[in-house]
Amino acid sequence: MAKKTVAGYRDKSKSKTFTKVVRCVKNPETGAYTYKEDIVPTDMVKDFLKDQK
Repeated sequence: MAKKTVAGYRDKSKSKTFTKVVRCVKNPETGAYTYKEDIVPTDMVKDFLKDQK
């Protein structure tokens, strides 16, 4: 028997697309860099990165 795909039933026009954003953040005490990962809507990526500077 063939398996049905669940993703085929989803209506893509109503759902937002999201993007994973990885930022490099410097610790002021030690000077070491860490990476912060966030998932934001695609249309808000530029605003999100502009606010982080």
